[in-house]
Amino acid sequence: MSVSRKIIAKNRKAHRDYHVQDRYDAGLVLLGSEIKSIRNHSVNIGDGYVQAKEGELWLLNTHIAPYRQAHNFGHTDPRRPRKLLLHRREINRIISKLRDNGITAIPLQVYLERGRAKVEIGVARGKRRYDKRADLAKRDASRQIERALKER
Repeated sequence: MSVSRKIIAKNRKAHRDYHVQDRYDAGLVLLGSEIKSIRNHSVNIGDGYVQAKEGELWLLNTHIAPYRQAHNFGHTDPRRPRKLLLHRREINRIISKLRDNGITAIPLQVYLERGRAKVEIGVARGKRRYDKRADLAKRDASRQIERALKER
C-alpha cells in the first residue's frame, strides 16, 4: 500500500553543501498551532540541524511561523527545539554516527503523511569547496550534452 506524501518544505542547500549518507523518517512533537502553520507551508528548515541530548534527538533552529488565528494560544517561539520521534535502534545508530568527526544530521524535507507532520533527516558529511566546484562542472557538462543532443 502506497502512502502519499505531501511535501511542505525542502532543504535545497542540503545536497549542495553535504554528502548525504543515510536518511531517516522521523515524527515531530508539535503544538497545535505549529501543525496548522506547517499545513499552511509556513516552515523554513534551511538552517536547521539535529542534535543529541540525553539519548534523544532534537530538531534545532527550524522556523515554524506563528499561526495568526491562534492568538494567545499559539506557540510564541518559532525556533524552539522540537523532539524527534524515532525507534530506539534508529536513535542509537544516528547518535553513534554523530560522534564521528565531520558528521552531522540535517533536515532534508518536511512532509505530511496521513495528516501527521514528519521530517526526513539526513546523516551527512560536509562538502569541501572543490567538491562543490566538481558538482557544478558535472552539471554544466551534462547540460551542454543535453543541448547538443536537442539541436540534432
